[in-house]
Amino acid sequence: MSSHASHDPVRDWAASGIPHLTGRSDGPPLIPPGHAATLARQLGDWIGRASNGAVDIDGSAVLAERAALTGHRRRGDLTPGGSGRLLPASDGWVAVSCARPDDPMLLGALIEREMAEDHLWPQVADWLAQHTRAEFDERAALLGIAGGGVARDGEIADAARDTLRPSGIPRSVDGLLVVDFSALWAGPLCAHLLGLAGARVVKVETPQRPDGARRGNPDFYRLLHAGHESVVLDPTIPTERTALERLVADADIVIEASRPRALRGFGLRAEDFVASGATWISITAAGRGSDRIGFGDDIAASAGLVTSDDAGLMFVGDAIADPLSGLTAAALAMSEPDPGPGPGHGVLWDISMRATISSTLGGPPPPLPRRDGDRWVVDTGSGTVPLDPPRIRPDESDSGTTR
Repeated sequence: MSSHASHDPVRDWAASGIPHLTGRSDGPPLIPPGHAATLARQLGDWIGRASNGAVDIDGSAVLAERAALTGHRRRGDLTPGGSGRLLPASDGWVAVSCARPDDPMLLGALIEREMAEDHLWPQVADWLAQHTRAEFDERAALLGIAGGGVARDGEIADAARDTLRPSGIPRSVDGLLVVDFSALWAGPLCAHLLGLAGARVVKVETPQRPDGARRGNPDFYRLLHAGHESVVLDPTIPTERTALERLVADADIVIEASRPRALRGFGLRAEDFVASGATWISITAAGRGSDRIGFGDDIAASAGLVTSDDAGLMFVGDAIADPLSGLTAAALAMSEPDPGPGPGHGVLWDISMRATISSTLGGPPPPLPRRDGDRWVVDTGSGTVPLDPPRIRPDESDSGTTR
């Protein structure tokens, strides 16, 4: 895949819709740092080539398409959906999510205090002000809290060193069987793109852990899952566990987006599957060797993808680590490993969402947008361009909701 230098990062950000999701609610939209939108566009181009044109997407626009359906907008140090915050620690900043029903209890355990939800954030902020980012990270991993200390410039390169990119030969997935154990956004986006490229996709859920995205925006859920088969199997029931094992044995590609121990508990090991010659896509917050969990907003921020003003740090986009990792996963699934074995050999793609984001950082400070009549524009080295709003792919959604 070509270098990001072949695109203008500022132009790609402007076309992505992400600036409208970045900045204070009462302030201007902002161009984020780095070149994540450029990488997303390049990944979309790779997927188009590998599918022989069956998938025609602007990868940069995929980064903001959920917000086009939910109507979310920029909220500064709050996530667009309102479930996460950026808070000062004693040695920097921390991104924390509180999206699950048990999260208030877990955050209470973090600060060793029971509390009502309406007092949650002030007390967490008080605790963080007296503790370091590393102290938060250690306790968050132990408790299963989604969040992390925001990386500084000197720490970002180390986090990104193992980032994966499709650099081999594109391969068709037309007619392949994809078994998708993932939930929420990154993994389902990968499955969605493979399905558009001609793969047969079977979504697998358990009665104990249905996909939490079912409780979210129904149009967005349909966008990612339309045309897929869906099964619910309980691995605690012998006959259903056997059916699960047979389904995986027949698969060409498996997608998981949880820590490895989850599927190992069902008797499914990625290493065994890969040894049989198939492809295993593993999407985690910080790699298979980490116990850390996270959501797209807090992962991106902790990786260092943030912007700032005199009042402090702000989030970039809407859970941007999710769609960028989903695009990366799909592109890797649609490529032969390089270097490594040729066609017909299995591969385990270990995709760290944090490293994926970290790898896009660096470069000169982005320019500030300005008003031009009733629209926002930004000046680039090759001219002035408008900041496009978040948008959905109208030909991929049967919802009729296009913005």
